[in-house]
Amino acid sequence: MALKVLSALDVAKTQYYHFKAIIIAGMGLFTDSYDLFCIPPIMRIIGRIYYPEIHRDKDPKYWFEVPTSIASTMIAVALMGTVIGQLVFGRLGDRVGRRQVYGISLMMMVVGSIGCGFTLSRLTSMVFVCFGFFRFLLGIGIGGDYPLSATIMSEFANKRTRGAFIAGVFSMQGFGILLSSLVTMTMCSIFKASKDEKLLTPVELKPWVNVDPVPPEADLTWRLILMIGAIPAAATYYWRMKMPETARFTALVEKNTLQAAKDMEKVLKVSLTSILEDIEMISTPNTCAALSNDYTLFSQEFLRRHGRDLIAASMNWFLVDIVFYSLNLFQYHTFNGHMTAKDHINIYDDALQVAKFQALVAICATIPGYFVTVYMIDYVGRVAIQAAGFLCMAVSLFTIAKINKGGWDTNQGTGFMILYGLTFFFSNFGPNTTTFIVPAELFPARFRATCHGISGAVGKVGAVIGSIGFMWASRDYPHGLGVSHTLMAMGGVCVLGFLVTYFFTRETMGRSLEENENADEFTGVVFVRFWPKKFWAKTNKESPVNENLSC
Repeated sequence: MALKVLSALDVAKTQYYHFKAIIIAGMGLFTDSYDLFCIPPIMRIIGRIYYPEIHRDKDPKYWFEVPTSIASTMIAVALMGTVIGQLVFGRLGDRVGRRQVYGISLMMMVVGSIGCGFTLSRLTSMVFVCFGFFRFLLGIGIGGDYPLSATIMSEFANKRTRGAFIAGVFSMQGFGILLSSLVTMTMCSIFKASKDEKLLTPVELKPWVNVDPVPPEADLTWRLILMIGAIPAAATYYWRMKMPETARFTALVEKNTLQAAKDMEKVLKVSLTSILEDIEMISTPNTCAALSNDYTLFSQEFLRRHGRDLIAASMNWFLVDIVFYSLNLFQYHTFNGHMTAKDHINIYDDALQVAKFQALVAICATIPGYFVTVYMIDYVGRVAIQAAGFLCMAVSLFTIAKINKGGWDTNQGTGFMILYGLTFFFSNFGPNTTTFIVPAELFPARFRATCHGISGAVGKVGAVIGSIGFMWASRDYPHGLGVSHTLMAMGGVCVLGFLVTYFFTRETMGRSLEENENADEFTGVVFVRFWPKKFWAKTNKESPVNENLSC
């Protein structure tokens, strides 16, 4: 038994406020995926505008390419901003309060999204400098939203459906990816239809013309696509500011159980008198531990109890992000054999076809993966879904690596594309979702956002390594390893993720957050996850006093 207010949260029926919290908390993840995954089609537009030279002595597939160094920098600055945001806002969430800094991270996302559409001039160098700066600012806001959203949702949810609620927040990523594609397609169609005269494709130009004529209004297209991403985030700002502080932070960190009860009465259908504390309710093992533990972050006691969990959560996130961001940012390469060549298409159709295939993958693989996780997470468990997801991803990647023989530009066939889509499905019905859930359930309330931020920050370092490494490594030999070898390497990463999950990741399903926090309270931590269960049973037989602890 625990504090009444926390017990009320753990057994509360699913209510309107839970779904409202999913939308409010999920808008940060929605904005994250929108702004990150609208980049591939936008880079096609930017390449046409700022690198319009036609090199007739080169293969058309290399025309209008943003230099790899610049493209990789634009991706890296956003992800590195995310790393900083997760660390800083995660710590602030535990020191100041979840609600106090929640609005700040959202406003940074709004300002960053709008700022990405503005530059001080149209000089190529200045465009990328300003774009990079605001992408970095956007990344900080996005990074801050990760630990705060996960922690708030986990602390509001009941223990029976907690996994589904947190997965529901994370599933907003899928809709962000889909909307970014739909907005890109819509904007390109509008600007194309508004042209009075026919847009010439490069192949239709005279042989001596070495610059692709681009309509001047095209420079507005990519800016509008980016700025539209600020609208969903801004729309939820008011509701974020109206959210009360979580009861667990107020009761366990600020030690104000009366205020926690009042806050919960505002949002859940429970009466204040039913959750006011009796003094004897506090004298229970889990509650005593949660209220009396005073060890500090990264102290010897913290590492003894939570070191394994933090390392496992961080490593799993690191490994899945290497693969997930690589495949998502460059998924349009898979469809190169089905796409019209650049020299036979205009600027708007070029970006539109990339967005179309991204939307197809989101609808057929990405979003279904999230939905299945929401449905299954509280029946199957986090560890089982994560381990199976890693394993299925590895099988898919190894298979398509063997199928691929001719690089990105060959027609890979339907089987290749189905297997590639299954990789996305099992990343979302698997480690991409569970790595967001588990850190929000394992750690004490006063360290919860910090540890989630650390895990996520390590994951985004993996995203930087994966996306930039994939960009360079997947180039044809001798400039890179080639597609097949790159996919084999990512399959190996997934195998490593399976091993880390299977041997070191602890299950959190069906228990209260306080039970998860104190699972190793009396046993000490043995590094491989199977062993504490045996020692727990043995210790309980030898030490029955554990059941009668007093505060």
